[in-house]
Amino acid sequence: MTRQDLRQQGEAMLRTLFGSAAQPAGLAHLLTEAAYGGIWSRPGLSVPDRLICSMAALGVGPRLKALRRHLVAGLEHGISAEAIREVLIQASLYSGFSAAEETLELAGQVFAERGIQFPADPPETASLEELDTRGAVLMASLHGSRATQGYASPDNPVTGQLYPAAIRYGYGEIWSRPGLEHRQRALVAVAAFTALRLPEQVAKFGQSALNIGLTKTEVLEAIIQTAPLTGFPPALNALGAISAAFSA
Repeated sequence: MTRQDLRQQGEAMLRTLFGSAAQPAGLAHLLTEAAYGGIWSRPGLSVPDRLICSMAALGVGPRLKALRRHLVAGLEHGISAEAIREVLIQASLYSGFSAAEETLELAGQVFAERGIQFPADPPETASLEELDTRGAVLMASLHGSRATQGYASPDNPVTGQLYPAAIRYGYGEIWSRPGLEHRQRALVAVAAFTALRLPEQVAKFGQSALNIGLTKTEVLEAIIQTAPLTGFPPALNALGAISAAFSA
């Protein structure tokens, strides 16, 4: 394949995603060739899944200008407003709920421009005890023996000041909400942690993703997908971490 082939492939992908191959002045063919021809066009992960990873990575920043066009592309490629809401909420679990104040407002604007009503919040009627139980069960099924290692150890009196809340609201509430399949939530986690430069969490969730329907190839592609959006060095560090985890 030549550089011209990559550019043509990238231009086709750009039109598929955004309806135009136009790029910002100054970047010439860099995005067209490297990002859209070289990464977006790779096999191993569907375009809707790549969009979910992209929204997650851009949502943790948040990088609102780029996020806007990916939200639009997500709707055009069959990702529901409810699913988009859930991607942004889950991403904010990792980067801080303050990010969701911006990203959900943006999503609401994008939905309104297309005559889409912002999806109603799901019921939040479970008791704290039910959230704790549901969260612990989901965490164990997802992570197996890794569920109680490191900062998640129930015997750690320091991390134990905070981690029960992560179980309650992360697994018991957010991961249990409708709108995304668990395999999609694993994509969100892997992409978001890569963008946040947290390779330890990438390795943990990347391994666990294999328990809920993702393949190793899909996990690797979720990481690679973030590179042109939030940086090649974080993606390479995450690939190093997941490579070691898969080889262990």
